[in-house]
Amino acid sequence: MSDLSALAPIAPRPTLQIGPLALDVPVVLAPMAGITNTAFRRLCREYGAGLYVSEMITSRALVERNVTTMRLIRHHESETPRSVQLYGVDPATVAEAVRILVSEGHADHVDLNFGCPVPKVTKKGGGAALPWKLGLFRDIVEGAVAAAGDVPLTVKMRTGIDDDHLTYLEAGRIAEGAGVSAVALHARTAAQFYSGQADWSAISRLKERVTSVPVLGNGDIWSADDAVRMMSETGCDGVVVGRGCLGRPWLFGELATAFGANAPAVDPDLAFVARAFRRHAELLVEFFEDEGRGCRDIRKHVAWYFKGYPVGGETRARLATASTLAEFDELLAELPRDAPYPGTAAEGQRGRAGTPKRPALPDRWLESRDLDGAESREIAAAELHHSGG
Repeated sequence: MSDLSALAPIAPRPTLQIGPLALDVPVVLAPMAGITNTAFRRLCREYGAGLYVSEMITSRALVERNVTTMRLIRHHESETPRSVQLYGVDPATVAEAVRILVSEGHADHVDLNFGCPVPKVTKKGGGAALPWKLGLFRDIVEGAVAAAGDVPLTVKMRTGIDDDHLTYLEAGRIAEGAGVSAVALHARTAAQFYSGQADWSAISRLKERVTSVPVLGNGDIWSADDAVRMMSETGCDGVVVGRGCLGRPWLFGELATAFGANAPAVDPDLAFVARAFRRHAELLVEFFEDEGRGCRDIRKHVAWYFKGYPVGGETRARLATASTLAEFDELLAELPRDAPYPGTAAEGQRGRAGTPKRPALPDRWLESRDLDGAESREIAAAELHHSGG
């Protein structure tokens, strides 16, 4: 656990202004597919403050009113402001998806994802590959901003396809000129996936280039210390937290404290972690309206919650196969709940980092910054539901 008492909060306490939205702390929860559903967002809010963004929503599925997609854009009444991230490759479809969110009152903030590194997306020209085609990027962002009206619209992107094909500075300026309310940068290329270290110096360079709207930094924020250090080193206006909060939703409380806001003090001994895990399972059951499905969904979180704690392999395996809340209660009651926070064993990287890989791209994608007719037809197949950024 970070020694927050040793941190010197940035003074005065920073707030993050995204269009008309004023956040008490400059912290945003990154969209993560299969993770940042209503249940997880509500849990994070119970510990801290900030802007909590939905799972990535495919624009075409929203326009077609796919049942699962319409469920994913629903927010609990306690969630405010409501934030939804969209992914799309067709300007008209993205604009229509934004209009649905705004006109039907589904969101107070819309974010566009241009950071997905998943090969199934980039090989069709979507995600982190898309800003290479500057005209297409401009058309999507301008159309989305116009459709959003008074609702703030932001973009999240990566530094580029690889080190030889960086796009973030040009894309940042285009987005700023199109009227976005903020630009977020995951300081990795698509080729890096989630491996290696994020290049925070890229965030500094983007901040120097984009001056009229907030610039948010993302990448390798595993603790509140990291968040404070990123803002200090790069001059960015806020941070976007992804994998660092997996199995550790109380990180948002630590972040609030680090930035000078009020948040309950946390001593994450094993009893505390067990209660957080149980609460997460309970919220998932409520979200899915199905105890079995909710209990199955929490299974992927077991390793993250109990990282570094004295929870044996057999117990972890049983937690990862339990199918009712009553079973979880029995298993959690067997844990050595007086076990203290294990320190560095519970800290550091969480989630899969993967390995660097050559990005999958459409044929001859890098030969021109303009989109030709064949490419236009090909990227239409890129609207799949994948996470990333």
